[in-house]
Amino acid sequence: MPEFLIPDAHPAAALDRAWTVLRGGGVVAYPSETVWGLAVLPDHPAAVERLYAVKGRAADRPVQVSCQDARAALELARPAAALTALSALWPGPLTLVTPARPGTPPTVAPGGLVGLRVPSHPLALALLRRSGGRLLTTSCNRSGQPPALTAAQARGMGLADFVLTGPEDAANGMPVAGQASTVVQLPEGMVLRAGPLDAAVAALLAGLRAGG
Repeated sequence: MPEFLIPDAHPAAALDRAWTVLRGGGVVAYPSETVWGLAVLPDHPAAVERLYAVKGRAADRPVQVSCQDARAALELARPAAALTALSALWPGPLTLVTPARPGTPPTVAPGGLVGLRVPSHPLALALLRRSGGRLLTTSCNRSGQPPALTAAQARGMGLADFVLTGPEDAANGMPVAGQASTVVQLPEGMVLRAGPLDAAVAALLAGLRAGG
């Protein structure tokens, strides 16, 4: 049964516990501004394998890299005008699939592509800062099933070794927005999954094309 933060616990204690679980190769569930997610350390091969196993995800379907800020994300990617422009929408519900810098580990960039995201949820960002700035992440659900939208749902799925919550989440299962991030593939600018930032992405890409 996953562990979770009781309502009167301090968030710092929960972050410390989450970091201990991650260092040990465990899976942590956490809230984002979109849906609940699952996270592991990207440089822990056994943890990456375990993430795929609990998710029931095929090995050829990559997961994303969540980062503490745009700088940490852009360090993993080949520079490009569209990437720079769209990174202005971070932090926020946007995932950019883009060519990775040479030398990026295949666990992070299978096939030479990396999916980058900078969440805006304060607890997700706190977890990223506590964990070195980057985590491999995916939605909190078994593949093909709806993602968790509350702490109670995340606990009930039983996929994580630790469910990271703040006091409000533990007390009342505070829901997240419920809409997954917009996913854009670069350099094509193709929207792979519609989401909250579709219009903002289209406007920025149109501006680039007009200026080019």
